[in-house]
Amino acid sequence: MKTYLKEMLSRKDLLYYLVRSGLKAEHRNSYLGYLWWLLDPLLNVLVFYFLIVVILDRGGTEDFPLFLVIGLIVWRCISATLGSSSGSIMRYSSIVSQVYLPKSLFPISFTLTQLFNFAFGFVVIAAFLAWFRVMPGWEVIFLPLLIIIQTIFLLAIGMILAYVTVFVRDLENVLQYVTRVLFYASPIIWEGGRLPPEYGWAVTYNPIAVIVTSYRDILMYGNLPNFLGLGIILAASIVIIVFMLWYYSQNEHKIIKSL
Repeated sequence: MKTYLKEMLSRKDLLYYLVRSGLKAEHRNSYLGYLWWLLDPLLNVLVFYFLIVVILDRGGTEDFPLFLVIGLIVWRCISATLGSSSGSIMRYSSIVSQVYLPKSLFPISFTLTQLFNFAFGFVVIAAFLAWFRVMPGWEVIFLPLLIIIQTIFLLAIGMILAYVTVFVRDLENVLQYVTRVLFYASPIIWEGGRLPPEYGWAVTYNPIAVIVTSYRDILMYGNLPNFLGLGIILAASIVIIVFMLWYYSQNEHKIIKSL
C-alpha cells in the first residue's frame, strides 16, 4: 500500500489535470459557460420554492427561502459528486486500459471538481443571507471543518461506487433512484421536526441529514453543529477511505480485465 500511495503522490499533476478538464467540460458547449455554476443552484431553488410555497402552500415561514437554498445547494453537491464519482473510472476507460494509473485518482478528481462547484453555490447562499439580513455568528468558524468532513464523506462513498460500477454497470442507473429516495429521506426541502416520531430515524441516523442540518445550524440559527454525528461520519469515512485505498492497490488488475 505504501508503494501505491507513493504512486498517487507522483501523479498529482494528473490529478490537477483531471480536475481542470472536468471543470472545463461541464459547460463547454453552453452559451453562458461558467455562469451556470451560479444560475443552476439559483434556478433550482426558484423551482422548488414555486412548487412548495405557491402550489402546495407549505413552508410559508419568512426565512423558508434561506432554509431551502442551503438544503438544495448542499444536496446538489452531494448528489452530483456521487453521480459523477460512480462513473469516473468508466469515463476514462480508454486511458485506464492503456496506461497504468492509480485508479483511485479518478473518484478523487471528480470529488474535488464538485467541491469547486460547491464554492460557487456559497455565493448564492451568501446572497440569500444578505437579502434576509441574516448574519452568521461566531459558529461560522466551524464551516471549513464541516466542508472538509463532507468532502471526506463523499470521497469515501465515491471510491466505493467507482470501483463497483466497473463490474456492475447498472449501478449508475440504480443510483439515480437511490439518490431520489435519499433526497426525500433527508431534510432538504422540509424540516426534520415535521416528521412523525416513528420516522425520526430518517434524520437521526442519516449522514446527509446530519450534514445539511449542520450547515443550517451554522449559517441560519447560530447554533453549534452536531459534533457527535459529524465525528462519527468523519471516523467512518476515514476508515472506508483507508480500506478502499488498500483494496484498490490489491485489486486494480481486476479493473483492467473488466474494462
